[in-house]
Amino acid sequence: MTSKHTVLVTRKLPKAVEDRLKRDYDVHLNPDDIMYTTDDLIKLSGEAEAILTCNTEHFTGDVVLRLPDSVKIVANYSVGVDHCDLESFRKRGIIVTNTPDVLSDATAEIAILLMLGAARRASEGERMMRKGSWNKWSPEFMVGSAVTGKRLGIIGMGRVGQIVAKRARGFEMEIHYCNRRRLPEANENGAIYHHSIESLLPVSDILSLNCPATPETINLLTAERIAMLPDGAIVVNTARGALIDEKALVDALNSGKLASAGLDVYRNEPGGSPTISKLPNTFLLPHIGSATIETRNAMGFRALDNLDAYFSNRAPRDRVA
Repeated sequence: MTSKHTVLVTRKLPKAVEDRLKRDYDVHLNPDDIMYTTDDLIKLSGEAEAILTCNTEHFTGDVVLRLPDSVKIVANYSVGVDHCDLESFRKRGIIVTNTPDVLSDATAEIAILLMLGAARRASEGERMMRKGSWNKWSPEFMVGSAVTGKRLGIIGMGRVGQIVAKRARGFEMEIHYCNRRRLPEANENGAIYHHSIESLLPVSDILSLNCPATPETINLLTAERIAMLPDGAIVVNTARGALIDEKALVDALNSGKLASAGLDVYRNEPGGSPTISKLPNTFLLPHIGSATIETRNAMGFRALDNLDAYFSNRAPRDRVA
């Protein structure tokens, strides 16, 4: 009987994913969903040949250096890999994979939810109803802004960005975008390309951030760039919290330069920003962009497909290092 390959799983995963893991691998699961310390992670890696991890575990250069020689592949249960020092993995000869494509629709849905919630003051209204403090009405009561017909600026026209644009067209929005490369005309579907962020911002009544966190995009949205947006613009972020200078965002929300913001990601996770949370003109979610059972299962299966490929001497489909 052929022995099974060993896999360390750092977080509790959906049942269907764990069932497949138990069927095909000698697996160390995390049934209590404990957040492992770095020392725990290194110790539990033991003789593991693979680690299936989430973006809650940070594989910095020193962590990668301490991984046992038995570890040959790290399969991320995420599309983003900013928690991994990819160069250190390359130096160790450890393969790294991610899970693209399968969470694009779910994340785009959250972007549209944030857009609508921020524009229509949904958090304020929801809090009012829960407190039982709705005791008046007037023509100016809880007036927000329309989404239909507005100009939507998208930074990052990859998988998620293109689906956000597709959904936004249902609201008759005019789509503008900035991307590292212009899309083929057939993929633009009428969207207007901007060669720079500075060109995009002045025509973005609503700005949606859909690009990965890289050295080039950290602090992408600064005070200077926020000032280029139309007065009363709305900022939506479903990508990574590090893209935004949070102090600059708070200042713009307090001054009225920005009407509101819809955020699913933050610099500090979990937890978010207490300062942002106190602002009434925000619509906030706790990083749930991919949080549907269909998507979370698909992410797990995609990660397992990469492990299956590696252990079958095939190239993993989603190798990033």
